[in-house]
Amino acid sequence: MPAFDYIAIDAQGKRRKGALEGDSARHIRQQLRERALTPLAVELADEKPLTLHRPLFGQHLGIRQLALMTRQLAALVQAGMPLTDVLGAVAEQSESARARRIVTALRARVREGYSLAHALADFPGTFDRLFRATIAAGEQSGYLDRVLAQLADYIEQSHEFRQKVQLALIYPVLLVVLSFAIVTGLMVYVVPDVIKVFTGTGQPLPALTRGLVALSDFTVAWGWLVALVAIVLVAGFRVALRNPAWRRAWHRRYLRWPLVRKLSRGVNAARYINTLSILTQSSVPLVDAMHIAGEVVGNDYIREQVGVARRQVSEGATLYDALGATGCFPPIMLHMIASGEASGELDAMLARTAHQQQRDLQVLVATLVALFEPLMLLTMGAVVMLIVLAILLPILSLNQLVA
Repeated sequence: MPAFDYIAIDAQGKRRKGALEGDSARHIRQQLRERALTPLAVELADEKPLTLHRPLFGQHLGIRQLALMTRQLAALVQAGMPLTDVLGAVAEQSESARARRIVTALRARVREGYSLAHALADFPGTFDRLFRATIAAGEQSGYLDRVLAQLADYIEQSHEFRQKVQLALIYPVLLVVLSFAIVTGLMVYVVPDVIKVFTGTGQPLPALTRGLVALSDFTVAWGWLVALVAIVLVAGFRVALRNPAWRRAWHRRYLRWPLVRKLSRGVNAARYINTLSILTQSSVPLVDAMHIAGEVVGNDYIREQVGVARRQVSEGATLYDALGATGCFPPIMLHMIASGEASGELDAMLARTAHQQQRDLQVLVATLVALFEPLMLLTMGAVVMLIVLAILLPILSLNQLVA
């Protein structure tokens, strides 16, 4: 049966929104009246695909909701319930109206005879290709419960890692913003008034003070223009990145910078190996898994290289040789993959490799953040010290003249 979205009013006069399955809109209105609800609007869910597919303004499930839904599906499928009953139970359990609507629409598709993977394809904004391909592999292999559990673990781990990085960056970002605001305030409001006291004496100012005055005057007169030029440059750079050739060249260029190269390589390698591990453990063929995993790589140049590696594997090369030829993966990861291929346990070794790479990436990010904080404090201290010296030097010169 198709799914319908409804808007109704309960006995207390409150508006209620949700989704129900029925043969027709008339059938839905009857169900609502049986629940003591007065229907205001009933529409077929499939008639409004944009609100489900558009990933803007909260129109898709958050990663936490997706992880919870996947965990619930895994638990109920493991309990041996039919898939339609599983989806119905998850829909009833969902506190989010959006999640309830999506699951109800999925249940309607499954009841019509579609596979769960095919039903998920109606909501690409919520379920990406990795999710859908993994579910399809689980349905084909008969291990849907295990695949769902693995997906839930993967989503939760990704969410936890993202939260850790965001929390670690809060203090450095605030420090940069406040430092910039303080220095700008000093240059625009404090320094000009203080310097006026010394310029009125007619005595020559020290070189450091003259430089500070010039910088302050420039900031007051042309600071707005500098900010405008910076905004235009950033906007132009973002527009230029929309060009595939320019974006690929830029992605390849910054891989030559030592620190950026290590961080970018670590992030993209972790994404690729994590995805490859999930897919191979879900019985997806290695070549197909490499193709899907390549799409989660954010760096265009690395994505191109793993595409070349996939073609080499399809022609008979080992995964170790193919990935090693790209130069985009850490050596320890490649050696672990080689060990897995030699022992015939590539799936298990890929899982261990993904875990190891994720942990190494967390350590790298934590180290960079820990180094950035004292470096920013030292930089801020040096700037403030220069401003103080520029103000104190004329005072010391006046004292010497008086003496």
